[in-house]
Amino acid sequence: MNVTVIGTGYVGLVSGVSLAKIGHDVTCVDINKSIVDSLNNSIPTIFEKDLDQLLKDVIDKKMFRATSDLSSALEKSDIVIVAVGTPSENGEIDLSFISHAATQIGSFIKTTKKFISVIIKSTVIPSTTDTFIRSIIEESSNKKLGEFGLGMNPEFLREGEAIEDFMYPDRIVLGYEDEKTLELLEELYKPWDVEKIRVNSRTAEMIKYANNSILATLISISNEISNLASKLGRINSKEVMHAVHLDKRWNPIENGHRVHPTILNYLMPGCGFGGSCFPKDVEALRSQGEKNYLPMKILNSVLEVNYQQPGQVTRMLLNKNIDLKDKNILVLGLAFKPETDDIRESASIKIVNDLLDAGSKISVHDPIALHNFKLHLANRVSDIDYLEHWKENIKKYDIIIVATKWNEYFDLQEMDLSQQILVDARLMFNISDINAKQYFSIGYSYQ
Repeated sequence: MNVTVIGTGYVGLVSGVSLAKIGHDVTCVDINKSIVDSLNNSIPTIFEKDLDQLLKDVIDKKMFRATSDLSSALEKSDIVIVAVGTPSENGEIDLSFISHAATQIGSFIKTTKKFISVIIKSTVIPSTTDTFIRSIIEESSNKKLGEFGLGMNPEFLREGEAIEDFMYPDRIVLGYEDEKTLELLEELYKPWDVEKIRVNSRTAEMIKYANNSILATLISISNEISNLASKLGRINSKEVMHAVHLDKRWNPIENGHRVHPTILNYLMPGCGFGGSCFPKDVEALRSQGEKNYLPMKILNSVLEVNYQQPGQVTRMLLNKNIDLKDKNILVLGLAFKPETDDIRESASIKIVNDLLDAGSKISVHDPIALHNFKLHLANRVSDIDYLEHWKENIKKYDIIIVATKWNEYFDLQEMDLSQQILVDARLMFNISDINAKQYFSIGYSYQ
């Protein structure tokens, strides 16, 4: 198929190159000429594992290209996928980029006799595609649904594993408002032998939000339990959650062996969830519920627990009567999760700000997110020492805080930290594996 993808962020670019890899002819559209030029030269404009090689492969095979000319891309396409950003604005979804894209598509549809289906892949709250987006396209095209197609195809991509998730999905949701669009979606995803869920667009939108909200809830309830365990003392939350994980309803035994599903990763305490999806998606669904006079008590609590959770790091230290003023502190990990350079809503932002406010001297390291973190904290850049190599002069730090679970930080197990405090905010270690003066972790308080 000939496919146009509007947007070259995580979702748009990963979707575009993956669809090209599977055999579709794909054109990605972005208004930023420097992004277009970079992509056409096989240089990714975002960091994602394996994306550089995949982009080069599809460019070389002439199955993928980028352009700023939407009309020329649409002229040869049967389907256009909208994958522009939907950021959070005061807890509500900002649809300005979606609105602009829908207007441009509608203007093209007005000038052509060809049938084109518009597929929303951006995350939008339930009832957006079949009302807001439909009305914009109809108004700008002077045509009615049926003369063009409309659907919603949510993504379930984890940053750092996005290409793997797209190429080997666990399910594909085909949301549609007309039968022709369903036919085109079936053709688009024909190469994938996986369960396909055929629903209307409003249901497809809700599936995405339900998925992320439930996962976020698992994280927050794990953190709330771990906070209580820490308060009570002599309870190791890691051991608590390990025992919970062995419940066969979470972790079935098949042929004498545990399955260990990845859902268990969300049932583990830490310093909170971040990134581009969970915080804004939970906030957007909460706001939509409240606009419809539903109190959304659980989602409110999920957000409140998560907002407070990064502060547990400094609270742990202060509760042990550790004076943070003038202490040399090394924060390891700035991205919201490993294998990405995304620092949006990262717990490390709150942790570093809290420590700076307490008068600490801060050094930070991350394998790939240093630049983004420096841009985000531009107003405090002179207060922070940004390290390319964290192992050098490790002895000079009074406190070491592990805030992102990068594999290289497991090297701490081999180091002599007998004069230092280690704060394990991601429960990477067992206390028996660490030679530290004091060891603290979320949900663990023995000392």
